Formats: sequence, structure tokens, C-alpha cells
Amino acid sequence: MGLNDTAWQALFDKYDILDEIQRSGQFVISANQIKEFREPRLMTKFDHKVNLPSVFADNGLAILPITRGDYVISSFSAYKEFEPPVADAQRISIPAHIQSLMPQFLVSEAIALNCANACGILSDFLEDDALVSTVSGRMSSGGFGFNIETDTGTKYVAVSNSQIEIDAAYEGINYLSLFEAKRDLSDDFLVRQLYYPFRVWSSRVTKPVKPVFLIFSNGMFNLYQYQFDDPQNYNSLRLVKQKNYVIATEICLSDIENLLTTVPLVTEPEISFPQADRMSRIVNLIELLNEKPMTKQDITSEYAFDERQTNYYTDAGRYLGLIDKGHDEDGNILFQLSARGHHIMGLEYKERQLALVTQILMHKVFNETLKLHLQCGEMPDKQTIIQIMKNSSLYHVEADSTYLRRSSTVIGWINWILGIVEE
Repeated sequence: MGLNDTAWQALFDKYDILDEIQRSGQFVISANQIKEFREPRLMTKFDHKVNLPSVFADNGLAILPITRGDYVISSFSAYKEFEPPVADAQRISIPAHIQSLMPQFLVSEAIALNCANACGILSDFLEDDALVSTVSGRMSSGGFGFNIETDTGTKYVAVSNSQIEIDAAYEGINYLSLFEAKRDLSDDFLVRQLYYPFRVWSSRVTKPVKPVFLIFSNGMFNLYQYQFDDPQNYNSLRLVKQKNYVIATEICLSDIENLLTTVPLVTEPEISFPQADRMSRIVNLIELLNEKPMTKQDITSEYAFDERQTNYYTDAGRYLGLIDKGHDEDGNILFQLSARGHHIMGLEYKERQLALVTQILMHKVFNETLKLHLQCGEMPDKQTIIQIMKNSSLYHVEADSTYLRRSSTVIGWINWILGIVEE
């Protein structure tokens, strides 16, 4: 059980929160009450549904700020799932004269936004002219109210001088576009991060306000533009545009074929063969660990993972020789990049991508599956992949059902390798 889980359970017990929600449909709690058990800043930031403490998740609850120091808990429909990215990514280049925005240095949301602006992504996506970076940072919400769906119907919530935060705003001739930017890949997001700034600035400017979500990882920018069809309704969010951009690498198939024939195969490590289909999320985790080591608890609470996924994806990073597992001074499990991981993350973008491919192809199962794929022109079927797996001395994979599940990892990683090839 995490620290937030324990502290929230204690708060729910002390204030009979579930009973009060049953009676009146909500419970208002102050920062001072929360502080009795843990720092409110750590106790109220749940950017993804998976981060919610168990007492919230088990009872279908969410929490929203309503003043500078008060929060309301109810069965709010507070999150929205991202629609899967629709189209192929458009290739973009960082202008040749810009030396400080190399992909390996895009280590914060603010820098990623600056890069998106410099590469022409923002003007292309926003379809607006004369873009100027305007408001950002923390500010007061002023007063507004809204309707939001709960398990028992629509509820009205009044907000007065709550704190909001805007990652960036770009104003052009026709629109004010407000950005929420994230460096972690996730399945959903907290609508409040778009809705509160939208309500605040819609009342301050006369031109239309565009709420935009930008996700940046490993040279890829995913942008989502939303619209609130009814500005008074938190749940009226609708996706109006989605586009993907990727920094060009000029990696061609011959680069991959060259690695296939030159990479030395390694003995399988004594780590369970990975159950982590999305290589993009492994790379994303490595990017975050490149900033600082993180405990298992940190990764689970800050990243869009539940505890099981944290285990799967850190194990996958360890399997590839990119992550080391140890303990901090308090005895908590600590993950950090290995020397190899640090070296790879310091490489220029094209070299980094090829170095990650190398780490994968050093393992016989991926090497042979990719060779077969290139020979046949299509992905081998799962039974063929399972046969390759059975001949590859994998650690800790015995049951046929396990082989079948883990074959998805093989397919996912091979598709990722082929996905970085530029035709």
C-alpha cells in the first residue's frame, strides 16, 4: 500500500467520508485536514485515473479543487480517455541554426513546447497566424460554476479562487490556445487540467479559446485539440483535431538490416521475459529515469502505471540492460538508469534510436523474429514466434499460456523497430 493510500484511508475513517458522500453526494475537505496525515500537494495530484488511491478507485470517487484550500470529493466523472492517435506522424526537423533544442535535451514540458514552436508544429496544428507565447504558470481561477456528471446524476460545483496552472498559451490573430503538456504516455487525463484554464480565459478574452493537450516522448509530439460544446458542462469535452509529428532521423531499412547481421547475441538474462507490449512506454520510462532515480512508489504515483505495470515495465528496462534495480537509504526499491542506459540517452537522436534497436536485437528471439519478418514481408504468426521463443532459452517462461501472452511483447517491439524506419 502506498503512502497516499494509507493517508487517504485514515482520512476517510476519521471523517466518515463515505457515509457523508452517501448522505449528501459529496464531501468537502480542507488542505488543513489533509495535512494532518500528509502534504496536500502530494495527496491531491492524480493526473490519471490509475493514480487514484485505492479508497477512491474502489468507490468510484474523484477529487477536484474548489478554492485555494478546499477540495470536493464525489463520484465525479473527472477523467477522459485519449482517443488512439489516428494518422501517421508528420516528419519535422529542428531548424539547422537552433543548437540548444536537440532531441536529447528536450527534458521538460516547457522545452518540448519551445521545440514544437521552433519546428513549426504549433502554427501548423493551430492554424493561426502571428503566434505569441503569452500567459503561463500558476494563477487564480476567479469564480465560476459548472455541471459535472456523477453516479447519481449531474452535480453543480462552484469554484472560487482555486489555483490553476497553464503550461503555455499561444495567442494568434484568431484564437487563444491553452496548452497542457505532458512527458508521460498515458491512457487518460484529468479534464480539469484543460477545463479550469478554459473557463478562466474564456471570460477574459473575446476570441475563441482552444484547449490543447500535447504529449511529448522520444522525438514524437502527439497533439489533441478539444472543444467544450457546453462551456458550463465539464463533461462536454469533444476531440476536434488530433495530429502527430516526429523529429526526422533518416533511419532507413538498411540501417536495421545492418544491425541484424552485426549485433552480437547475448545470453538471456535471469530476468523474467518481458510482458510489456509498448516499447514507446519503456523508452518514455527511461527518459524519466534519465532525469532522476525513482522508487517503485514514485513511478506508480507519478506515472500513468498501476503497481503491476510498474513491475512489468521496469523489468523490461532491466531485461534490455537499461535500468538497474536497487534500494534507497530507507530500504525502498529504487530504479535508476544503468551506465549503458545513461550512455544511450546522451546520444544524438538517430544514434539513440539505433542504440535502442541494438539492445533489443541482441536477444535471439527478437533477432530471429525480425529476420523472418523481413524475409516473408509480414509478421510471423504467434505460433511461429512461440516456437522461436521456445528455442531461445528464455528465463522463467514455462506454461504455453505464458508463451502466448509474452509473444505480444515480441510483436510489439518488432513493430516499434519497423515504425522508426523512414521510407
